[in-house]
Amino acid sequence: MKLSGQAKKLIIIVGESDMVYQRPLYEAIIYAAKKYKIAGATITKGVLSYGHDNMLHCSKIFSLTDDLPMVIALVDVGKRLSDFAGIASRLMDKAGVGGFIFMEDVDVLRYGKSYD
Repeated sequence: MKLSGQAKKLIIIVGESDMVYQRPLYEAIIYAAKKYKIAGATITKGVLSYGHDNMLHCSKIFSLTDDLPMVIALVDVGKRLSDFAGIASRLMDKAGVGGFIFMEDVDVLRYGKSYD
């Protein structure tokens, strides 16, 4: 796949402890993205967050919660990511959890190996 110029980035934020089909939700989303042939995806673990429930999630040793945010960033063309956002949303519904899904414009400067 060739990806350059205008593209989209889909960001999905879920909790580290969210589960679906006996596996972490963030893992299920990544495997679904791979199966759907999304150009690229990365998961990073957040260190501090809050969301619609206004509950603070942090990685400090004496924190009341260890449910850290997992930020999933996917890059591809807009139509593919719009379709995949629906898949991710259904996985979140199946898990019975909240979360955050949004999309933004990006300029792809490089994707894959250089073939000079």
